[in-house]
Amino acid sequence: MSKVYVGIDLHANNSFVGVINQENQRVFGKRFPNNLDVILAALDPFKENLAGVVVESTYNWYWLVDGLQENGFRVHLANPAAIQQYNGLKHTDDQSDGFWLAQLLHLNILPEGYIYPKEQRPVRDLLRRRLLLVRQRTAHILSLESMLARNLGLQIGGSKIKSLTETDLEQKLAHPCLLMAAKSSRALIHYLTENIRLIEKEVKQRVKLMKSFEALLSIPGIGDVLGVTIMLEVGDIGRFPQVGNYSSYCRCVKSERISNGKKKSENNRKNGNKYLAWAYVEAANFGRRFCPGAQRFYQRKLAKTNSIVAIKALANKIARASYFLMRDQVPFDEAKLFG
Repeated sequence: MSKVYVGIDLHANNSFVGVINQENQRVFGKRFPNNLDVILAALDPFKENLAGVVVESTYNWYWLVDGLQENGFRVHLANPAAIQQYNGLKHTDDQSDGFWLAQLLHLNILPEGYIYPKEQRPVRDLLRRRLLLVRQRTAHILSLESMLARNLGLQIGGSKIKSLTETDLEQKLAHPCLLMAAKSSRALIHYLTENIRLIEKEVKQRVKLMKSFEALLSIPGIGDVLGVTIMLEVGDIGRFPQVGNYSSYCRCVKSERISNGKKKSENNRKNGNKYLAWAYVEAANFGRRFCPGAQRFYQRKLAKTNSIVAIKALANKIARASYFLMRDQVPFDEAKLFG
């Protein structure tokens, strides 16, 4: 029997399994519930001649990819953002998508995603939860800032907002409704802050910055938490052949199509890792405060554009520098980066 190729179109509660042979003929195709034992049983007759299994990278791929790998299958994770169907097709469905994934593997043109090591995935996902809580806390801080500015004309910074007591709020806000709203925001800020600290403590106990990533801490603006975040999101720096691939993955470059010096259209700006994008923007915001070279670079950009574009430009600088630090194991050199 010739080699066979399997494509699995994964959904929330079911998966379509499509199998083709070396001659690109459809050998098997059927929809199954999302049950690992059922899918393994369906693939078992083809296992001896199986070249590989393609699983579409959706939000719920962990259980299927892990289960297939643990049972000896060679698994490929398809990057759906980089896969294009033939434009002339009038109709597509789960069945055609499943076989299409298998055909891409057969033709050796499958755009693959990175299968992150299972052991480190829970810690990485816990840090992602921390980011969610940080964003929620920031939303409540800004809401409370706006309330005080709107009703009292007070401009209070975020650090002072976090230190306000209930007595402070009672002295500033006379109306009971405004006071209740302010107290609820304050309570949520403190609750979120406590949970963020608990997550950071747990992460520090479970994972340490690997030697190959220690050079990140020499970059102004990157501390322990950001360093571990970058390490866990990057995984293997060797999967990025050039610095441009890495900065693009970090969403630090423009997604534009230029022809004859004119912008014609935009590509998908959300391609890449949003958590690394956030980490480098955070590093840029801290770096411009404490690094003279970063501050000068930011000010030069700010003179030509707005603050958002300027901070993204600085984030790109830091991301590119960190790529070489991780790849070549060299310390940060401010003069080399900023001149």
